[in-house]
Amino acid sequence: MLLYKKIANESLKNPSLGKSEDLVIKEIKKEPKKEFFEHNIDKSKDKDTNDNLEQLVTKDFGIYPYKKNYFLPATYTFNNISNRDNFETSFQISLEKPISNDFFGLNETISIAYTQKSFWQTASSSAPFRETNYEPEIFMQIPNDDKYLKLYKTSFLHTSNGKGGDDSRSLNRLYLQTFFQFDNLFVSPKIWYKIPQNSKDDDMKDFYKYYGYGDISFLYAYGKQTFELLLRDNLRLNSSNKGAALFNYTFPLPDFISSKNSYGIFQVFHGYG
Repeated sequence: MLLYKKIANESLKNPSLGKSEDLVIKEIKKEPKKEFFEHNIDKSKDKDTNDNLEQLVTKDFGIYPYKKNYFLPATYTFNNISNRDNFETSFQISLEKPISNDFFGLNETISIAYTQKSFWQTASSSAPFRETNYEPEIFMQIPNDDKYLKLYKTSFLHTSNGKGGDDSRSLNRLYLQTFFQFDNLFVSPKIWYKIPQNSKDDDMKDFYKYYGYGDISFLYAYGKQTFELLLRDNLRLNSSNKGAALFNYTFPLPDFISSKNSYGIFQVFHGYG
């Protein structure tokens, strides 16, 4: 999200601009903590100690937002499913840590990331967590100096619900993703490959049936608002066709509610997965 918003704003000044996610995110300033360190903290004469103090105060350990970080206090499903309420709370935490730059001489960035998405039955009397999905990931991004094709991304991704036995749902995937920019519109196709497991341990045998072999996302930045549509389909043109559509609308919150870098989100999902 930060990638798209930053590039879109800068592209109004320089349409040919194309930067990697890592470089874009690094430009996000942390002025209040930096200013506090500069003016309120006594400095050490030793440079390494001083750098350590600055890191501790500003909490800048080179960890950045990755996918969307959000909290949806109220969500509703129109599907009546046993043992769950239609109302629940959903939130996602997603962080990225770059670990290598230009190791292969491609101006690439290698990063590790962690994403956690939870569904919380806050409308239920005991308010249990219905489901939590965990996604550790290692990926490489290669910027591309082209008018339209801005970035290549390849990744190894593990997905799990953190449960064992018959309730376990986990798989490993490799995926390749590209990012195209057409003014303020971004188009990002992605294809993936499920790493095979032996039949006994494979608890996601129907993965391709429900998720297909990839997806495509469209994102349009308009001022401080963002419109995003993700589409997925298994491309089976018969009764077993399954797919999904996810729409996100993000908008800046008023200053009296939160800081300038906080946004509201409206989300609609239909389909499988």
